[in-house]
Amino acid sequence: MTEPRAAQRGKGWSAGRNSSQWSRFDYKEVGKGRETAFQPAFESSANLAMAEGRVQSLHYSIGLLGIASGSLLLAVYSYSFTSPAPLIPSTTLGVLLFVISALLAYAGVQKSLRSAPLFKSLCLTISVLWCSYGVIHILAGQGVLNGIDDFRNAVVPGLATFTLGLLIIGVVGILQRELILAMVASCISLACAHEIAMLYNTAFGSSAVACNYMIVCFIVGYFAVGRGLYFLSKEKITLPGTDLAKSKTNEQVQANGANTNDLAVIGLILNMLSASVFGCRLLGVTSNLFVGQVPWLWAAGIYQIGVCIFSYRALDTLAATFFGFTSVLKFAGGYSLLYRIWQQDEPVFPVPFLVVFAILFAVLGLFITIKSLVDGLYLLFYVAYCIALACRPHGFFEGGPQGVDVAIFVASALMALIYQYNMKASAKIPTGEGTVQALLSRSSHLKLREGKDLHAPYLGYSKYADAEVLGFACSVLASFAITITVDPRAPLATIVIPWVVVAGGILKLLCGSVAFARGKTLESSAFILYGVMWIIWGLARYGGLYGTSRGFQVAVGIIALMLVNCFIVFCTLFLSISWFIYSLTFLLILISFLLDAVNAIPAGYDIAVTIIFGLASFYCFLSALFNSTFEGSHFPVGRPIMKLSGTGGGNTKCLHLPARKASSVKQIAEIMKNGGACGIPTDTVYVLVAACNRPDAVEKAYKTKRQAQDRPMSLWISSLKQLEPTKHLFNPMLWEFMVAAWPSPISLVVPRGKWVDFLGMKDSAKYVGTSQSIAIRIPDCSVTTHLIDLVGPIAVTSANPTGEADTTHHNQVYAKLGDKVDAVLCDGPSPENIASTVVDCTKIESGNIGFFRVGIVPKSQVLQILEQVQRKHMQGHTNGSIAMAGQKKQQHLSHAISNGIHAASPEESTLTSFTNSVFSADEEGAKL
Repeated sequence: MTEPRAAQRGKGWSAGRNSSQWSRFDYKEVGKGRETAFQPAFESSANLAMAEGRVQSLHYSIGLLGIASGSLLLAVYSYSFTSPAPLIPSTTLGVLLFVISALLAYAGVQKSLRSAPLFKSLCLTISVLWCSYGVIHILAGQGVLNGIDDFRNAVVPGLATFTLGLLIIGVVGILQRELILAMVASCISLACAHEIAMLYNTAFGSSAVACNYMIVCFIVGYFAVGRGLYFLSKEKITLPGTDLAKSKTNEQVQANGANTNDLAVIGLILNMLSASVFGCRLLGVTSNLFVGQVPWLWAAGIYQIGVCIFSYRALDTLAATFFGFTSVLKFAGGYSLLYRIWQQDEPVFPVPFLVVFAILFAVLGLFITIKSLVDGLYLLFYVAYCIALACRPHGFFEGGPQGVDVAIFVASALMALIYQYNMKASAKIPTGEGTVQALLSRSSHLKLREGKDLHAPYLGYSKYADAEVLGFACSVLASFAITITVDPRAPLATIVIPWVVVAGGILKLLCGSVAFARGKTLESSAFILYGVMWIIWGLARYGGLYGTSRGFQVAVGIIALMLVNCFIVFCTLFLSISWFIYSLTFLLILISFLLDAVNAIPAGYDIAVTIIFGLASFYCFLSALFNSTFEGSHFPVGRPIMKLSGTGGGNTKCLHLPARKASSVKQIAEIMKNGGACGIPTDTVYVLVAACNRPDAVEKAYKTKRQAQDRPMSLWISSLKQLEPTKHLFNPMLWEFMVAAWPSPISLVVPRGKWVDFLGMKDSAKYVGTSQSIAIRIPDCSVTTHLIDLVGPIAVTSANPTGEADTTHHNQVYAKLGDKVDAVLCDGPSPENIASTVVDCTKIESGNIGFFRVGIVPKSQVLQILEQVQRKHMQGHTNGSIAMAGQKKQQHLSHAISNGIHAASPEESTLTSFTNSVFSADEEGAKL
């Protein structure tokens, strides 16, 4: 016969407390209230979507209002341009435009606008324009630029670039029905074109420039009125072109298809900008190259480093490396135009460096061709550019490189148009994407790396792609840049500083920061140390600060850096052979710096060691590039020379899974169901957990961290429904307090009772709580509660050996506990640096609570919750209702006995009043 459903359920709970019974409990009991339990989650998701919509609208508004503000300033300035006393002085205008450009950059790079590529392109493009244009006006206001001719030569190359760049954005905006953005871009493009015409022909007048900027103000005013009506009417009135929600869905569909690099268009426009400065000189648009054009080049270099960073965020290593390379060229071009400050003759460029730079561009172009044929062909222009610079002694000032600049300008404009259009278009312009991949798929020797974890770091996850390719390439550039011999009496006559300081220093620091974000502490330390060294030595030796004097002070500083590098060399013994050789050869570089500082360097020694270090760096560059693109080890890095026998020695069996993926949480749950102990993130710090229904796992977790006897493990649940069958065993006020306090970072120490047997811990129950009390909590963390939903109640302890600081990052879990942990659920830095607040509730029926530890939640907040519970409890219990509560308690016990959940003791079956409950008032709670 079929048993009654209640009897089956009771039998399932009492007969076995394993993972299958927990699954049955989760389905039948909690599942009844699943719809209700998840309703707040749905509501919170809707609220979150509304909040994101408001934030996106805010960023749109900030960007467009910033554009309107700058346009109004330029309109006023243009109207009074020909007057003897302009309404806005040049210096004031420059400072205001510089501030507005920073505001536009903020609006353009916001994370919430990841699905608005056209708006990002517009904001960042105008930000670069006004940043450079503002600095030029500051130079004009301070008398650096002499007359209208210098001003024209300074601003025309940039205005020509942004005339075409903004026109491209406007055309794409029209094709994609982004009319507001298209009209703004087109008007500013026309304003730039009219200003160029005005500078070459004063009869043209400045009214056309001012009118274009005023039109921009009117367009933004229309947008502001539309957004105001939209919110005031509660989304009932929407003016055409001002509804951000309508286009948001389509944009998100496009964005979810692939992880695209939205800022690649900005990088291409910046390439147009630097090429325009030198190309205009060749075409006769400008009469000379001078300091007034430096703001365009250096602004392009700074913004391109930002594009490099965001390319790493888009997990596009090759694009990030390319934009890092081109930023070096822009800084070098701007630096070379400053030569008249210290000399009259044009500077000389180092030939070996430029040849090596061409080789790096060629190798990078081959790998980018795998992604897209058009992108690979585009890089050939930069290969030709570096060769042209190497063939001419004065580099940027020669006609050959300037001719290649013109070609780069045209190619970059076409690439920007293709990229901008393909970001949202359903019918894309073909770029040869996937052609080389199809050919390589037939090869048995080269197999591309693919999969969702292509950019996953060794431990956990990271928001950035690996930057070792750029880091090693920068070492190659810096080492070959110093192979040229310079006159110590005139070190600035040769262009060396930008190659060493920017490539070897600034970009090296960037690579070190990215490596640190990926959990590569040793590699990060090496890159940062070497970057600092290249900056110091480049400025001191090749910047004129060092001169011809030699002193012991410089030697002391170099010795200090040598000692730090010796430690890095020792640590690389445990990393790989290639890293050991890389750091060891840099030590030879430092020795050459030391010998030069004491004026005892042998002839040719410095050139020899720089070539050795450059070749070692080039091999590491190829190894990182090949091994990140293809499977296998085509350029092996070698195994560690030495291995540790303890934590971190050899390959770890501990899995590191990203918490943002539901599949990772499910995998952690399976490990815990099979008896594993795992480190997981919470709403406070990282913790070590085990499933309560696996006694072996609880004991393992307890012994893993060498738990002290006075610090037992605590109990976590995802919902009070998991303890619903034992509700009658809890004090009513305690139960109401738990309902009011959770989920939160508040751990409640409750009296121990027979309800603990329901958890199935058996002999391992002695490790959770004390003989008299147990700390229990519902964490305010969706990842953690979802995991508990899959596993059941869990036993928890901090993920650190007893007596050490709390663990605040997933990498620290493995570092502190080693292979004793079966898996780590990685979520980056913890949201808090302190643990939960622990409240003693063993005497709550008398209205008294204590505090074992005050953590995130202050005492006042806990006491406020208790006061609310007491007030509610007193309102619902009169003297007559107290006796009735005892009768209901007796009925609950009888019902529980009939279902086979719990056999009540005689003392429990004779409960008659609230004060004489399961846990007596004088029961003494144990300390945690």
